[in-house]
Amino acid sequence: MYSTCLFCNKPLGANEALEGFPVGRRLAFDGAKGRLWVVCRSCERWNLSPLEERWEVIEACERLYRDTRLRLATENIGLARLPQGLELVRIGEPLRPEFAAWRYGDQFGRRRRRFLLIAGAAIGGMALLNIGGAVAGVTIGGFGGVFGPIIGRVINGDPNEIIARFPVQGRRLEVKRRQLKRVRLLEDGNGFSLQIPVKRDATVLATGEEARLAAALLLPPNHRAGACRKPVAGAVELLDRSGDPARVAADAARFARVSRAQSVRALPREMRLALEMASHEEAERRALEGELKTLEEEWRRAEELAAISDQLLMPPGIEQKLQQMRRDG
Repeated sequence: MYSTCLFCNKPLGANEALEGFPVGRRLAFDGAKGRLWVVCRSCERWNLSPLEERWEVIEACERLYRDTRLRLATENIGLARLPQGLELVRIGEPLRPEFAAWRYGDQFGRRRRRFLLIAGAAIGGMALLNIGGAVAGVTIGGFGGVFGPIIGRVINGDPNEIIARFPVQGRRLEVKRRQLKRVRLLEDGNGFSLQIPVKRDATVLATGEEARLAAALLLPPNHRAGACRKPVAGAVELLDRSGDPARVAADAARFARVSRAQSVRALPREMRLALEMASHEEAERRALEGELKTLEEEWRRAEELAAISDQLLMPPGIEQKLQQMRRDG
């Protein structure tokens, strides 16, 4: 199992409750579908665990969940906090909108609470500086002129910080935070493409798989402040209405063309949140497709070995006789 987040590269943390799976401080599992995620506590995104490490861990999580008394649960989703500090999210058989609302409501809610704490600390620090400046005879305007931009960076992030790196058209792009306001969502025959700034007056166009990868990396920094329950519910409704995560970006690109939106940030908030949710689910869907392909290949190998074993135990001529009987009906 990887030890860092696949999305933000921050450490996933560790736990002492699961001896065979010591990664992560919050795990989500679905025993019916055989899914196990490690939830990153930095970016709140769900990292799907490798197939070969999953089954015994899911059983252990189920036992720990049932044994703990400190848990909250709806009909389909439960949350348990273990004494060792590990949190377990148990997924039952929820309707898709309910699962999406729970999963992304938690994700954007934690991001919002973290942002409010940072903003509150920055504003409180500014107030203390103003009081100290008044005592020392320095004007509030003087302090604001010096520390205002610094506090703005604390709250909104450093505009020159590189927030994403990804390949486009044979080159590796580095996108800074200040460039996010110029990223455009465009409609094309494959659903959508992204126009990404590289210099003051130059852009590069990401299409197909490169556009999907870029979207997954560029959308979360647009929601640094997270979101409260109402816009998240609206985004979940858009996601559910589309029926397919891949269609959300295509619908948003069509809306951007009709409304002449000049950037992704100009799209309605619920639509931007739905785009980020869809990028998560599309990435997970592709991972699962790869997993199913691996399972199919393993099944074919097992089937070949079983056929060879059966033939070794079968008396000579029996297989030919069975084929003749099949042809004769």
